[in-house]
Amino acid sequence: MQYLPYGKQNISEDDIAAVVEILRSDWLTQGPMVEKFEQALCQYCGSQFSRVVGNATAALHLAYLALGVTAGDTVWTSPNTFLSTANTALMCGAKIDFVDICPKTYNMSVVALEDKLITAKKNNQLPKVIVPVHFAGQSCDMKRIYELSREYGFRIVEDAAHAIGGKYLDKPIGSCQYSDITIFSFHPVKVITTGEGGALLTNDSSLSEKIALLRTHGMTRDKNLMDKESEGPWYYQMLGLGFNYRLTDIQCALGLSQIQRLDQFVSKRHKIKNSYDNLLASITEIRLPYQGQDSYSALHLYPIQVSAKIRKKVFEYLRTNDIGVNVHYIPVHTQPYYRDKFGFSWGDFPNAENYYKQAISLPLFPGLNENDQYRVVQALQEALN
Repeated sequence: MQYLPYGKQNISEDDIAAVVEILRSDWLTQGPMVEKFEQALCQYCGSQFSRVVGNATAALHLAYLALGVTAGDTVWTSPNTFLSTANTALMCGAKIDFVDICPKTYNMSVVALEDKLITAKKNNQLPKVIVPVHFAGQSCDMKRIYELSREYGFRIVEDAAHAIGGKYLDKPIGSCQYSDITIFSFHPVKVITTGEGGALLTNDSSLSEKIALLRTHGMTRDKNLMDKESEGPWYYQMLGLGFNYRLTDIQCALGLSQIQRLDQFVSKRHKIKNSYDNLLASITEIRLPYQGQDSYSALHLYPIQVSAKIRKKVFEYLRTNDIGVNVHYIPVHTQPYYRDKFGFSWGDFPNAENYYKQAISLPLFPGLNENDQYRVVQALQEALN
């Protein structure tokens, strides 16, 4: 029986041809395809600037650094996210804290956020950056979070690792209308892929400039940025301490080819989601994922909820039947490192914890057909019975 993963890349002959063309060219690493892919991202999302990097973890790290996050600062994010959203803030020397999720959307709760900000202001402990996570591809309530940022003075990074191709209030996620920076992931299980890869989008030229420097060892060949006249065509200067977080021409060629089918991928994901909704509607033991009116989700994931008492049994039955379900995510604050080093514990963010205990992500990717879905649903019904 064919194994069905929870997510999988979709590679076409055009994708392969695009990569082969680069392999036969003079450029493999930092060539013209990097800028072309960046321009395509800007055009699609409606942002002014885009910088591609090696992965979404690198993107988060550079976003925080570009915003000046350092020792003594605090970053708040959702506990319902992958480790890197929080880890990269720690890599900058910052403190990390979390805001509980909305039990309906599984995104950061704006009510919990506002309550936490009121308390933090009284204690003179406001965060420098808040990182809403667009979980499963559905946007957070960015307009309200942006309004709170004007009131409380924090910067915003949208962790949209799941969400390229989605929309919020009819504008593409990545337009940065309500944030300083948006980051994307191009891992193979995401909506489009470059193999590994990530991107930062912004409408702030100074942030884009900082990100470009940090991405490549802190060095520049731009005469306008140097502290003295260039010594010749070979000349460069290192203006700060940076990293090698670059993406290759090979990967960007794949990304540029994939983005041509981005709307098609998201549309297919919605068809699969609607089919699941219909097939699972009569199963009372399951809670289906909620989709808000303000957001058009990119549908990276289809997370259902089952009783915590039977979640493990259901999960193992599906895996035994070659259905590669997964769980997204174990709340970050419950990890041993965060418990032992920072004093977080179970009970701190109950909505995220309750969600985790009942969560199972069903297979969802463009290549999933109706028979595959029937097989998933049948196995799920057998597991529940």
